[in-house]
Amino acid sequence: MGGAGCTQKEPADSVQIRFVAWRPNQPEVWKEIIFHDLLTQKLKNKSKDVDVFFMDVIWPPEFAAAGWAMELDDIFDSMERDAFLPRTILANTYQGRIYGVPLFIDAGLLYYRKDLLEKYGFQPPQTWDELILQAQKIVSGERKAGYDIVGYTAQFKQYEGLVCDMMEFILSNKGEIVDANGKSLIADSKAIEAVRFVRDEIIGKIASQGVLSYQEPESLDLFMQGHAVFMRNWPYAWSHANDLEKSRVAGKVGIAKLPHFKGGESYSTLGGWQLGISKYSENKNEAWKFIKFLTSARIQKLYAIKAGKAPTRKALYADRDVIKYNPHFKDMKDVFLTAYPRPRSPLYPSISNVLQRYFSRVISDPESDIESEAVQASIEIEKVISLVQ
Repeated sequence: MGGAGCTQKEPADSVQIRFVAWRPNQPEVWKEIIFHDLLTQKLKNKSKDVDVFFMDVIWPPEFAAAGWAMELDDIFDSMERDAFLPRTILANTYQGRIYGVPLFIDAGLLYYRKDLLEKYGFQPPQTWDELILQAQKIVSGERKAGYDIVGYTAQFKQYEGLVCDMMEFILSNKGEIVDANGKSLIADSKAIEAVRFVRDEIIGKIASQGVLSYQEPESLDLFMQGHAVFMRNWPYAWSHANDLEKSRVAGKVGIAKLPHFKGGESYSTLGGWQLGISKYSENKNEAWKFIKFLTSARIQKLYAIKAGKAPTRKALYADRDVIKYNPHFKDMKDVFLTAYPRPRSPLYPSISNVLQRYFSRVISDPESDIESEAVQASIEIEKVISLVQ
């Protein structure tokens, strides 16, 4: 946790606001283990020590329903919102009101070995079936030549990343997790087909059995070492995969939309960070000015160039400087436009817990009864959802 303030002597009419963020040296650890709990504890106690805070993309409904986040509709008007990628605005909206301003965006991407696809005469796969066939042929050829390689790597450990990955398979088969009315659909045929595909065609097949223990770093490391043809990961992986000092595949990497099933469309799970204002802040006007500054085109451009952070402002994907330093952003805008939020519920952590256990059980056991497990998980999810209806 950290507070942003000035150490120099300030003008008499200045106001110091407190900006609560994660420790930048270990953001993933602090985000998942500590940051959320420390922040919500302060907000539960109506602390005046918080003015502005970061929110993960799944937090706005929770913070809104609890009364911690200030409604921004009166100051964040529709014209300003139109400058942002639409799904990032949707993620910050709960019951028709908006509670956060998008700062960075994440979405699932397909990374692939350009050199290997070219060697075997392939274009990036459009469907999951194409990916399977390409992976099989490339792996077979490379192993005959003495290279240790697998076809696919992603995040299949039991944690939030598993939900993100599995949601992309389900959506791309015309399935859903939870519909707009709060009904769980994971026991429907389309969702079950997608889960069965992962279990029967990916785990232990084009991906190693070990992928069941992979989060982002493990899957990225395998890809960077040249041991995977395809990888599902977030935008941050681009700079790592092309790091000439650390990656064996630097300069040989391409990115594309994730594949879809026949008759379906490609979807990516939406990730990213937003800024909110504490309802208990005594400096709301100054807090809003600070958020406008941090989410401005100028600052988002700076973050894109200096830190490789994907902007939430649409216009920056046509900015020459942004594209110069991040040429892969040209291929990512379409992905971001179709990125899909996870179920928007104040009790999403409980929903995620059910989904994580369900997905992990059925994809790790070749003999699992997916239908019955899905029905049971669906019942649990609807019990959670009913608590806030």
